[in-house]
Amino acid sequence: MRMNYYSASPAGLKAMLDLQNHVHKTAQEGELSDGLLGLIYTRVSQINGCAYCIDMHTKDARKAGETEQRLYALSAWRETPFYTPRERAALAWAEANTLLAGNGIDDALFEATREHFSERGLTDLTLAICTINAWNRLSISFAADAGSYQPA
Repeated sequence: MRMNYYSASPAGLKAMLDLQNHVHKTAQEGELSDGLLGLIYTRVSQINGCAYCIDMHTKDARKAGETEQRLYALSAWRETPFYTPRERAALAWAEANTLLAGNGIDDALFEATREHFSERGLTDLTLAICTINAWNRLSISFAADAGSYQPA
């Protein structure tokens, strides 16, 4: 790792962790499952090329019961039958919110995603996507050691 960003900005990282904790609390309340979050975190990390986060989230997903098949096929989720319509909506929303530059979010995608999530659910899903994008940027910028993460 290039530097310990946790010790460099403890208040900033506390704010990030507070948002992360909110997202996980929402997952526990049922609107977003930990399994869905694991897929979202992994897919966004794949798009961003964050090796540390891909390693972390696939390990956590396996520990939570996710199948190897679904993890391996995640980068090609559109071409496989392994994901539910709700998961597909969330993955499309995650990709669009990660690849915003020059693309935006059109009304059709919003409406298609909204069919599967309440207003709070869609807001919290978007917060989860924002959070993993931020973690990816921190991990990539400061060269977090891929492979070093061990699930609790």
